[in-house]
Amino acid sequence: MCGIVGYIGPKEAAPILLSGLSKLEYRGYDSSGIAILSQEKIAMEKIKGRLAVLEEKTANGTLLKGQIGIGHTRWATHGAPSDVNSHPHMSQSGKFAIVHNGIIENYLPLKEELISKGYIFKSQTDTEVIAHLLDDCKTDDMLNTIIRVMDRINGSFALGILCTDEPDCFYAVRKDSPLIVGIGVGENFIASDIPAILEYTKNTYLLENNEIVKLTTDNVTIYNTNKEIVHKDVYKVNWDAKAAEKDGYPHFMLKEIMEQPRALADTINPRIRDGKIVLDDIKLTKEELLDINKIHIVACGSAYHVGVVAKYFLEEFTHIPTEAEVASEFRYRNPIIDQHTLVIIISQSGETADTLAALREAKKLGARVLSIVNVVGSSIARESTDVLYTWAGPEIAVATTKAYSTQLSAMYLIGIYIAQTLKTISEDKIQNLISALSSIPDCIKKVLDVHGQVKEIAKNHYTANDVFFLGRGIAYAAGLEGSLKLKEISYIHSEAYPAGELKHGTISLIEEGTLVVALATNEKLMEKTLSNMKEVKSRGAVILALTYEGNTEIAKEVDYVIYLPKTSRFFSASTAVVPLQLFGYEMALLRGCDIDKPRNLAKSVTVE
Repeated sequence: MCGIVGYIGPKEAAPILLSGLSKLEYRGYDSSGIAILSQEKIAMEKIKGRLAVLEEKTANGTLLKGQIGIGHTRWATHGAPSDVNSHPHMSQSGKFAIVHNGIIENYLPLKEELISKGYIFKSQTDTEVIAHLLDDCKTDDMLNTIIRVMDRINGSFALGILCTDEPDCFYAVRKDSPLIVGIGVGENFIASDIPAILEYTKNTYLLENNEIVKLTTDNVTIYNTNKEIVHKDVYKVNWDAKAAEKDGYPHFMLKEIMEQPRALADTINPRIRDGKIVLDDIKLTKEELLDINKIHIVACGSAYHVGVVAKYFLEEFTHIPTEAEVASEFRYRNPIIDQHTLVIIISQSGETADTLAALREAKKLGARVLSIVNVVGSSIARESTDVLYTWAGPEIAVATTKAYSTQLSAMYLIGIYIAQTLKTISEDKIQNLISALSSIPDCIKKVLDVHGQVKEIAKNHYTANDVFFLGRGIAYAAGLEGSLKLKEISYIHSEAYPAGELKHGTISLIEEGTLVVALATNEKLMEKTLSNMKEVKSRGAVILALTYEGNTEIAKEVDYVIYLPKTSRFFSASTAVVPLQLFGYEMALLRGCDIDKPRNLAKSVTVE
C-alpha cells in the first residue's frame, strides 16, 4: 500500500504534493519522494524515512520549482526501504518519471528482457520496470505508449506519469489500485485517497479499472484502452478537510475511538424507521432470501473479526448456516458456493486486494454479493450486487476502531433485516433487537467513561510480554479484535482463545503474572466463564474482566473489573471492544510506540 499525489496548476507543485502526502502517510511511511516537471526537465528528490525527512531535505518543497509534479509515500513490498528503492522512479533516458501503488506480478521476466536490451536497473523494485518499459514502448502518441505498457504488465497498479516530451500535462492510470482525480478551478489533482486533496477541492472523478487520465491545468480527459473518451459524473465529497484532522487529539486513533458514538448513530439511526429496519440500497426480496441456503462472510483483519461475531447472531436470527472466512484463504480453496449462496464482503476501504479477489471469485461461481464498505464508489462497492455503506467518515489511524464498530452495526442491521423479511423470529424479539440496536451509540458513549480506569490498568502492565484474551461465543469473537488491537500498535504478543479450549494446550502458557483479559459478557455462560478464570488464576494469572453492569460477584475472582452497560448478548461485542481499543492505545502510548503508524503496517492492503 502506498500513497500517490499529483498536481498541475498555476502554483508551485512541490509544497502541494508534500501537503497531500502528509494526509496519506498512513498508507505508507518507510520512504517518500516527489518529482517536478519544469522546462522539459524532471527534478526529483526521494529519501528513506518519514515524510518529515523529505520535507527537511526540500525545505518544505521550496527547493524544487515547477507547477507539475507527482509524489509518493511508500510501504515496501519489493526491495527494502532505502533511498534508491523510494519512488518516483526515472526511466534510463530521463524522459519519464513514475509513482506506483500496487504490484507488478511479471516484473522479473520483464526486467530480464529489458536488461538484455541494455537497460540498467538501480533499484530492487518492481516499479522501475514500468519506467523503463515506457522508454521501450515509446511512440509519438503518449496514450499509445501507456496502452502498450499496460498490455505488457500483469498485476495491480495506480500510476502517476510525467514525460518531458509533454511539459504541459501529466498522466495517471488505474487498475485494481485506488486512484481518484480531483477537479479544481484552474488546477487538477490525482490522489490515492480523498483526504490528500480536500484542502483544494471536493469535486472528484472515481476512476474505473483500465482508465487513463490526461491532466492539464484546465482539463481532465479520461480514456479507456480503446482510446475512447469516457464521460463521468462528478462525485462531490460530503465531508470536509477538518474531518481528516486530529482536532486537538494527540493521535488519530484516540480521536476515532471517541467518534464511535457519532459514527454508530450515523450508520444505525437512518435505517430504523417506524419500528422496522429499512435498507434502501439493498434489493434482496423475500423470494430471493428464501432461495438462499448458505451465507459466507468474507473479509480480512478486523473486518474478518466482524464476520466472526456476525456468524453467531446471523444463524440465531435468520436460521441460515453462516461461515466467516479469511479472504486470502477463501479465494484459493475452491469454495462450494452457487446461486443459492449469499456472500457478504466487508472492507473499510473497498479496495482490499484479497477481499476484492474473493468477491470476483464468488460472483464467477454465481453467488449474490452484498458488500459493507465505508468508501463510496470503491471497487468492492461498484462490483457488488448490493452495498450497505457504513457512514464512519474518514479513518486515518492504521489500526481500525470506528470502521470496525460501524461494520459490526451494519451486520446487525442486515441480520435483523433478513429475520424481519423471512419472519424467522417473533415480532416481539425483532422489536427488542431494534430497540437494543438503537441504544448502542448511547451505550458506547457511556463505555468511553472507563478511559481513566483503563489508563491505570495499563500503567501496571505495559511492560508485559504476553497477554491472553479469553471468552465464549461472541465474547471470544470480540476478544479476537481486542487482541489484534493490542499486538498491532503496542507490539506485545497477544492471542485470543475460546475459553473452553484452555485445557487443550493453551493453559500451559500461563505463568505467574501473565495478564489474561476475560470477556464475561454472556449471562448464560457465566458459570463456565468463571470456571475458566479460576483455572488461570490458580496458575498465577492476573485477570482483567469485562462484564455487564450488576455482575458484582465476578469481582471476587479477578484483579480488575470493567463494567459495561447491559445490552442484548448479541450486541455485547460492540460495547466490549471499546475498552479493549482504549487498552491497546494506552499500552502503546506508555511503550512509546508510533500509534497511528505502527511498524510494517499500512491502512489498506491493496496487494497480496
